[in-house]
Amino acid sequence: MRKQLIFLCVILILSAITLSPSFLARQVAKDRIRLTLDTSEAEEVLYILKLRQDGKSVGDGAWQKLFGTEPYQRLKKREAQMGQSRHDSQLGFTDDDFKKFVLSDDALKRAADLQAILDHWKKVNLRASAERVLQYLPDQATIRAKVFPVIKPRPNSFVFETDTDPAIFLYLDPGESPAKFENTVAHELHHIGQGSLGPVYDKKIAGLPERAGQAAIWMGAFGEGLAMLAAAGGPDIDPHATSSAEERLRWQHDLANFNSDLETVNTFFVDTLSGTLPNKEAVDQKAFSFFGVQGPWYTVGYRMAVIVETRFGRRILIDTMLDPRQLLLLYNRAATELNAAHKESLPLWSGQMLKQCVGS
Repeated sequence: MRKQLIFLCVILILSAITLSPSFLARQVAKDRIRLTLDTSEAEEVLYILKLRQDGKSVGDGAWQKLFGTEPYQRLKKREAQMGQSRHDSQLGFTDDDFKKFVLSDDALKRAADLQAILDHWKKVNLRASAERVLQYLPDQATIRAKVFPVIKPRPNSFVFETDTDPAIFLYLDPGESPAKFENTVAHELHHIGQGSLGPVYDKKIAGLPERAGQAAIWMGAFGEGLAMLAAAGGPDIDPHATSSAEERLRWQHDLANFNSDLETVNTFFVDTLSGTLPNKEAVDQKAFSFFGVQGPWYTVGYRMAVIVETRFGRRILIDTMLDPRQLLLLYNRAATELNAAHKESLPLWSGQMLKQCVGS
């Protein structure tokens, strides 16, 4: 009888644990997150650099192993696509171009530091970062991606093919602090979560006229600002708290141009609708110019997100990720209130433009 009572108590305790809100939340998060780390490109580059350090020749086999890795192949594909879409031939590269980069004196000098930072990154808890940014994503969002730490010429991190085979490319930078790296990872993970919502938005804008649809699609680029907010963790936290002094100054300078930058992007949307930008190629070329290092898609998107969350709450802001047009509408409402109360002097999005893109 005593054994039965003990067994019953154990069952009740386990049931209480598995039904607790915190346990259920962890299980839901587990189901929404699936990340695979692939360091093969970086490993092969470091192997070649080790051969050079040892005074050994680099045979064709070593190069083919590097060029055959999935991260390298997809990096090459991504850069080619970006070069075509931005009409910038410098963005693409050939295998010979990459050989020159790996065989450069600079790459050789950085070999030890690159190995050390890769070893550190292998130990980083990517899941913890993913769980954190889930707090800034709708319940439907998932974070499932391959994560590629890469050694490459251009010092940027980004996501790729979020709607088909999501990947995150993380630039190996020995000079980046662990805190800054964690912020970068969180930013890119949020993009993956947003990208998983793409089909929902596609259905909502499917019936729009062609030009309105083009403008609506590009409104999704304000996701850069939302990712800045999500990676920071809240509107009261400096999104560049972990950055260098130079990066913080640049961000503050660019954020101060919010009013003029919003007007510039508003003109872009109006010109897209009116046909002033004559075709999709012209529209995309202009839109890409708003990325920059951290251009208006970041700064305007971030400030709008902060204003909307402060006024309406985080849950309402998160809901706009299912339909980015709503971010502009809610911003206009909040900005109108702030202007009326003489607390701010904020520009508004064109009402006619929003009516065409949103229908309200």
